[in-house]
Amino acid sequence: MSAASNAAVAAAFVPAQNFLGWLSTVALPVALTVLGAMLVARFVSWGGAKITDRIDSSYTQGDALVRSEVSKHRHSVAQMITWVIITMVYVIATTRVLGRMGLPIASLVAPATVIGAALGFGAQRVVQDILAGFFIITERQYGFGDTVNLAVTGSSEDAEGVIEDVTLRVTRLRNSDGEVITVPNGQIVKATNLSKDWARAVIDVPVPAAADINRVNDLLHRVGVEAMEDPHLKTLLLDEPSVMGVENLGVDEVVVRMVARTLPGKQFQVRRALRVRVASTMQQQGMAVTSDLAAVPDSAESAKEDRQ
Repeated sequence: MSAASNAAVAAAFVPAQNFLGWLSTVALPVALTVLGAMLVARFVSWGGAKITDRIDSSYTQGDALVRSEVSKHRHSVAQMITWVIITMVYVIATTRVLGRMGLPIASLVAPATVIGAALGFGAQRVVQDILAGFFIITERQYGFGDTVNLAVTGSSEDAEGVIEDVTLRVTRLRNSDGEVITVPNGQIVKATNLSKDWARAVIDVPVPAAADINRVNDLLHRVGVEAMEDPHLKTLLLDEPSVMGVENLGVDEVVVRMVARTLPGKQFQVRRALRVRVASTMQQQGMAVTSDLAAVPDSAESAKEDRQ
């Protein structure tokens, strides 16, 4: 074979060698980095799910009727840590991929500064969401399993439901219709926790203005005593329901209020049960309420009860 032929064959192998070299030094490490990041993220997500399941097992497999505040806080912290670790994994993987592709990170500092300044105004909301989420979790405003009402900026209706996920950026909750609502933490202006530590069931009983109020108070007191003797209701009540007395005076009716402290999140169930008992007792004693007992707005939470 002549020298010219050898030179032509050698020149033909150069692109192939360069391609193989690129595969071994760039493409393969990049692919392994991306694959490794995905596997680590999946593993962290799996581990976080195992931890949260173990935290919840004390409630699902135990005799507790409600989740404790400690378990709800631990669940939220586990979700937050999982989200942070997965984010860091992807950031580190992106940095390594850029380095393998020959893009020096140091040379990107100046352009990144310019781009960061340009995107600063747009990223303000993201930073606001993260800071708000940090304080929501550290201050234990609410956690997984809590029933909450969230007032959202720019929305005419509040977001209400049971918390399913709390991260540094968003809060996810499921309403009574089964819809999942995602709210950025930075847009929450007021959070009403309906299931923290304890709750209160309020029942307003409207009776005719000519009714004997002392008798009405005695009947409601009897309802409270009987409720504490009920094995099912007793587990939901923290103490015996009490009669607060006349709450409102009208031309044709008088509203007598009865309240009961309950386990967190159980006020709706207790309120319905007490309403049934009050209506039944009043009917047995020949005393009629002046309007539908279930429709009387007993407090700011009464409208929420029907949506739970």
